[in-house]
Amino acid sequence: MKNIKKEDINQEVFDLYDSYVHSKIDRRNFMNKLSVYAVGGLTLPSLLAFLMPKYVEAQKVNFNDPRLKSEYVEYESPKGGGKMRGLLTRPIDSTAKLPGIIVVHENRGLNPHIEDVARRAALEGFIAFAPDALFPLGGYPGNDDEGRELQRKRDRNEMLEDFISAYDLLKAHKECTGNVGVVGFCFGGSISNMMAVHIPDLKASVPFYGGQPETKDVPKIKAPLLLQFAELDKRVNAGWPAYETALKEHKKTYTAHIYKGVNHGFHNDTTPRYDETAAKLAWKRTIAFFKEKLV
Repeated sequence: MKNIKKEDINQEVFDLYDSYVHSKIDRRNFMNKLSVYAVGGLTLPSLLAFLMPKYVEAQKVNFNDPRLKSEYVEYESPKGGGKMRGLLTRPIDSTAKLPGIIVVHENRGLNPHIEDVARRAALEGFIAFAPDALFPLGGYPGNDDEGRELQRKRDRNEMLEDFISAYDLLKAHKECTGNVGVVGFCFGGSISNMMAVHIPDLKASVPFYGGQPETKDVPKIKAPLLLQFAELDKRVNAGWPAYETALKEHKKTYTAHIYKGVNHGFHNDTTPRYDETAAKLAWKRTIAFFKEKLV
């Protein structure tokens, strides 16, 4: 099988993958359209394998990392899914209370990558909580295709309530200072924007390539925003000009970065959309922002 490199892949393939993972096309249409690019030594199975996430290989911090105390915690979300669960993780040697970060997954539940991101945040000196919006349906099912199908069954407003309840839990946690921010990716980026609308005392919000709230809701935002966009992400970026206009009009505190030449999902290091330079810079900015706003 040909050893595929990111540079070998036409941008249209990444656009096609984006349409598939965001349910714009079904799997059959995705496979049919992808087969067009199986030329020049590339086979359809090899292309598909190249595009799919590789969680084990990419993991940076495992659940049993001795530097961390990690556990799964259940909580109540009366306006959302009812009983919920998430990964709570923090430095094991911390003696003082820590600022908190809610980590919001993509549109497929709390998969291994987002758990890994939460643990990375904990290693930076935070108590991080990553809820699973799929818990009322049995939790993340072990693969992203099934995860997306399950997440489509849940009401979006109820899922927002689940993450608001997670914020309440973390804010009141005995090991948390009460200063809590949120970072989210894709669906989680949209939730991060909406949490800024709905939680007056949210201290900071970092949406990665997330859908924007309605402009009429922008006046409700109190938290400073650090907005991370991918230049090639036409779908999400289409809503940015109107959002930015409203943020300026209502004198909201925000910083936006558009990373050149990268795709939606550039921070996710388990897929070939990952861009190491942009991801490392965006994460560095995220941690610096939280340390400024939460500590």
